[in-house]
Amino acid sequence: MRVKHIRLDPVGGVAGDMFIAAVLNAFPELREGMMEAIRAGGLPSDIGIEIEAHRDHALTGLTFAISEAGHVAGAAHHHRTFSDIRNALQESRLPESVRAGAIAMFTLLAEAESQVHGMSVDDVAFHELGEWDSIADIVGAAFLIAELDANWSVGPLPLGGGRVMTAHGPLPVPAPATALLLEGFECFDDGVSGERVTPTGAVILRHIEANRGLGRDSRTLLCGGTGFGSRALPGLSNVLRLLAYEEAKPTGQEQDRIAEILFEVDDQTPEDLAIGLDKLRAHAAVRDVLQLPAFGKKGRMTTHVRVLADPRQVGAVCDACLEETTTIGARYQVLDRVILQRQELTVDVNGRSIGLKAVSRSEGVTTKAEADDIAGIDGGHHARDSVRRHAEDVFNKEKS
Repeated sequence: MRVKHIRLDPVGGVAGDMFIAAVLNAFPELREGMMEAIRAGGLPSDIGIEIEAHRDHALTGLTFAISEAGHVAGAAHHHRTFSDIRNALQESRLPESVRAGAIAMFTLLAEAESQVHGMSVDDVAFHELGEWDSIADIVGAAFLIAELDANWSVGPLPLGGGRVMTAHGPLPVPAPATALLLEGFECFDDGVSGERVTPTGAVILRHIEANRGLGRDSRTLLCGGTGFGSRALPGLSNVLRLLAYEEAKPTGQEQDRIAEILFEVDDQTPEDLAIGLDKLRAHAAVRDVLQLPAFGKKGRMTTHVRVLADPRQVGAVCDACLEETTTIGARYQVLDRVILQRQELTVDVNGRSIGLKAVSRSEGVTTKAEADDIAGIDGGHHARDSVRRHAEDVFNKEKS
């Protein structure tokens, strides 16, 4: 597909059924494949899948629902543990990409629930989320996400308010597990109460990492879709709108997200701090570590540390920062960034393998030899510089 970025506009909120309905309204060709995936995920044959056209006072779109013997599934609660659902998905006939996506979303849900209820992840029992409608929502969403293979973003989320009835009794809105999943997302209060973002909606947003911007590149709008929820909201369409954009023209630049973690250290010896920062640099999720001198309180010299890391692992990297240094806290934010296209390769110079980093720029490709591969060359600066230039020339001749 030509789709590069999909923007979600949560007018009424976000729920699993609204997400599926909006995507299918924009991409009807995915309907049959999604229904096959839901069946492959274990949905019994006597439970129906209903995808219907719908309109309210202002808009038209689709609804998506799972029904059993003429009534919506879920009237009688079936408790399933996370390990039960995970094992069933692992043994299902789902394509690997869909299976992995569904398990990843249920894992996020189980981790949030375990934190709320203080139990192990495997022992988490899904009540409402153990129903077939919720399982179908997640499996169906996993199929659509895998098929579209796009970047996602979402507008500010309506908070809602009041209480929602659960198997644990009444809980505040947003529900505790939902609130954990929505950390880092922009929210606002539009004055309309009720559950506006459901747990399945929240876990889909977390899984697709929708807490990012649309980006600054110009894009072509390809199509849109509207998914209706099951509730009627006062004076407001209960819809999730989708806008799909075409891939931007190549510019030699790529956009992604990076987590920036900041903290200060003023009571750790320079030798031990150097060891700790080297260990942080070796962390699999860390991209770079910078340190700068600064003045702290009472005029004391301190070290300001900036860590760049994979935003999906920001919690683990923060833990490593607290473990490897004497700081008592760290601040972080997730940022958009623009990077040049890069590649790593190896060339042979007089029997020695030299690594190169090639960077695509508007004026062409520039290369730089790996310093570690140059460091072991005897003969001083002149010898090292000669090998470096030779390695870069070899690359340039191969490109030409």
